[in-house]
Amino acid sequence: MQRAVTPFDRVVLLGFGGPESAQEIRPFLDRVLEGRNVPRARYEAVVGNYELIGGKSPFNELTRRQAHALQRELHARGHDIPVEVGYLYAAPFARDLAARLDANELRRTVAVILSAFQSAASWERYQLLNGARYTPPLAKNEGYAHAYVQCLAQALAKLDAADFSGVAVIFTAHSIPQSMTDASLYASQFMETAERIAHHAGAPDWTAAYQSRSGQPADPWLEPDVREVLKQLPGRGIDKAIVAPIGFLCDHVEVLYDLDVDAAQIAREAGVQMARAPTVSDRPLFIGMLADLVERCAELPS
Repeated sequence: MQRAVTPFDRVVLLGFGGPESAQEIRPFLDRVLEGRNVPRARYEAVVGNYELIGGKSPFNELTRRQAHALQRELHARGHDIPVEVGYLYAAPFARDLAARLDANELRRTVAVILSAFQSAASWERYQLLNGARYTPPLAKNEGYAHAYVQCLAQALAKLDAADFSGVAVIFTAHSIPQSMTDASLYASQFMETAERIAHHAGAPDWTAAYQSRSGQPADPWLEPDVREVLKQLPGRGIDKAIVAPIGFLCDHVEVLYDLDVDAAQIAREAGVQMARAPTVSDRPLFIGMLADLVERCAELPS
């Protein structure tokens, strides 16, 4: 087969990172929380959350799987290039990758930020590879919506439901401070994406909620909280719900603890049968969408 002329030398997936063993939990949290005045009780609670989900995060391994799947997909399209990973708070560090590449290498690099929606914390913070080409955000991408429809179908099957009648769909994303929201497209992108997924899935009863907030209790963050939404469902005569974390592209502690443990307990106490939809992770539709974004980005003039 004739190979395509490839105008780039590498793709880099940029993610948050996570601890891959119990011994890495505290050093990882120290890097994440450096310079922040976090109460010790809150710090220890997060350590406990990691311990409850197995003493590590699957984030790095799942991101490597995404990278391997994307490399295979690009190879099938005629691009024989490596797909690397770089994390903000775990090795291999994105800052080390940025220091290793010279200006010419960066110009021939396509970077993919593994964040669904844009804010200072979820987007600008990842733009460390100065000179690289960054793929656009996923928010307006139909491919992401179609990939997530498959995730909703899996959750529906967990509830033994033939369709979404009588099932509340709660889309979630990480809460962020209101001050950060006001200066970004984060909330509007979240709502647009939720609406698009619900439309394609045929889910008429859906709600947008937020999760995993931190910071000072008195500071305004995006609401409503997913736990409060779950509590209110019985009052609406609804006892089945799908929680769909569309703001997360693979599983990590915010999904495996905040939803699978914490929110699930709230649902049980409220008498609601809850199914958590999977994240897109390395689903072929999602990986194909990433490959499309990489190809389109690489074709842009330098």
